[in-house]
Amino acid sequence: MDGKLPACVIDVGTGYTKLGFAANKEPQFIIPSAIAIKETAKVGDTTSRRLNKGVEDLDFFIGDEAFDATGYAVKYPVRHGLVEDWDLMEKFMEQCIFKYLRAEPEDHYFLLTEPPLNTPENREYLAEIMFESFNVPGLYIAVQAVLALAASWTSRSIQERTLTGIVIDSGDGVTHVIPVAEGYVIGSCIKHIPIAGRNITYFIQSLLREREIGIPPEQSLETAKAIKEKYCYICPDIAKEFSKYDSDPAKWMKKYEGVNSVTKHPFNVDVGYERFLGPEIFFHPEFSNPDFNIPLSQIVDDVIQNCPIDVRRPLYDNIVLSGGSTMFKDFSRRLQRDIKRTVDARLKLSETLGGGKLKPKPIDVQVISHHMQRYAVWFGGSMLASTPEFYAVCHTKEDYEEYGPSICRHNPVFGTMT
Repeated sequence: MDGKLPACVIDVGTGYTKLGFAANKEPQFIIPSAIAIKETAKVGDTTSRRLNKGVEDLDFFIGDEAFDATGYAVKYPVRHGLVEDWDLMEKFMEQCIFKYLRAEPEDHYFLLTEPPLNTPENREYLAEIMFESFNVPGLYIAVQAVLALAASWTSRSIQERTLTGIVIDSGDGVTHVIPVAEGYVIGSCIKHIPIAGRNITYFIQSLLREREIGIPPEQSLETAKAIKEKYCYICPDIAKEFSKYDSDPAKWMKKYEGVNSVTKHPFNVDVGYERFLGPEIFFHPEFSNPDFNIPLSQIVDDVIQNCPIDVRRPLYDNIVLSGGSTMFKDFSRRLQRDIKRTVDARLKLSETLGGGKLKPKPIDVQVISHHMQRYAVWFGGSMLASTPEFYAVCHTKEDYEEYGPSICRHNPVFGTMT
């Protein structure tokens, strides 16, 4: 829309929040979704508290600054993708808009994201904060999975662009497998997987700890995280991978070099099997979690099999990866191979049961990996908020004042753009 300032796109995740303006390729800021507030525990002293109320309201830090502030308690307004504390969320949004984006909320439309199965009440709370506290002219609350599907269009031709597909969204705290048909999430078929980036880090940490290397205890977690991000990859066959390392360790072993934060002495860590064993827990979860043993490929297949029969083929053909924990080398190739094996075995069985008379049509399995994967949700939002249709589907301040927050219970889905 001509003459309008670009929309603000804010994707608040469990671990990190991505902030920026529409039409940009990457978020301007990526900050931890943490807020540090002063905890005053005085009882009965109401007068001084009333006097300090105005000061207290502004006395907080968000993002990286929250961890550096002394004398403050660090809180997380979002847990497992859902907002737990709306007062903290309002404060968090306040600094996101004014301090980081340096935007005047009354001049910009806003696109915010929400997790799958977010409750309608949560949408209303969000609308109240945005319209009442920040007085925004327009608001669109988008489902993260739909934005991730839109982000994958960068790797596809215009004819192939579709809002039907399965999104595997794996961040720091939780992994979701979300089926989407024509832009609408099939809510009854969503699966949560208790394995994500943080679990891989803990698993690598425990593998390193067993070998008793001189890693400073207080740095063991960040060392494991650095090793995960720098050296880990997905292998096609775990037994062959072990023998590869055993036959030529010099070629495959890596050395991680760190510095002790207390003594400032350097330390070395030999990185061996951890390179492929860490992310392998997506395909063999029992390595790290004895209570959960279903591989990711089987969960994706189960989700598609639970969906209506007429959307199953298009879902197999458009399995989209999103989030930092899907960035491991060869992740998409291994997932595609494992799902294809399951699907082909099922087709072979149905052919055998039919006495060989009916030959079923083969099913295409395609796992889409693209260069916008890490910030797929934010990038999808940035893309959609930069189109003219965006302003047509936004809830406006006028609508809000006339009908109230219930207008945000439903968000119209964009038509597929050409």
